Amino acid sequence: MEQKNTIEVFGTINKRETVFTIDDKVEPGTLVFESLEPFPGYYHETPFDTKPIYMYIALQEHYPLETIIRATQEVEKDFDEKFDAGKGFLTMYDTTYNVLRVRHLNRYDLIGALQKAYAANGIQFLTKNRKNLKEKANIKVVKFFSLEEIDPGIYLDLKEEFHAYIELPAHYTWEEFDALSNRVKYNWSESKFDAAVGAFYHKGRLREFVRIYSNKLSLEYLQQLKKLYLEKVKLPQ
Repeated sequence: MEQKNTIEVFGTINKRETVFTIDDKVEPGTLVFESLEPFPGYYHETPFDTKPIYMYIALQEHYPLETIIRATQEVEKDFDEKFDAGKGFLTMYDTTYNVLRVRHLNRYDLIGALQKAYAANGIQFLTKNRKNLKEKANIKVVKFFSLEEIDPGIYLDLKEEFHAYIELPAHYTWEEFDALSNRVKYNWSESKFDAAVGAFYHKGRLREFVRIYSNKLSLEYLQQLKKLYLEKVKLPQ
């Protein structure tokens, strides 16, 4: 049997999304954002259903990643419903919120119960009500990746469907990366995709990457995208 080239690594993803506040089904007075279009470049070629997609629950303070992981492991022991949680930062204007990023929750009416479960394990949520808020936000998520390298510098996500990663030769700010992705998309004639930027640490080196979201993640598709990104990249002077 052929052995897959799989790795588990720690890293971050940076993206820009429009978020809005949720007022129902949450603990009273807490600040919960949902992403309006979690993959805006994709134009919903794969329709989403009425389940919560990405939620960001504002935390009362900055918790170390290991504290979030410990609490999540405890919550998972007793919480009967499936969910995935991670640590993140959501910045709007000049305000940055520490957030618990939650996805794969089956129903909106589970949000309050999930908040209570985390509170019982030492994670407290920010009590700052902001109703009817809808704004663009810069979002940074800190997470572990389970990946399979299917070609040099090209990875498939083994946990998240439609997610792939292509290594980039340098670090880019969001503005630089957004300009690079726009150059790529302008010259791209295949199926649309959404892009985010990030990095993970592997074999003693930080690997910069573009996260690709698409339901067309064949090796050929990703090889063509990698070639175009590298052609359009502008290396630092």
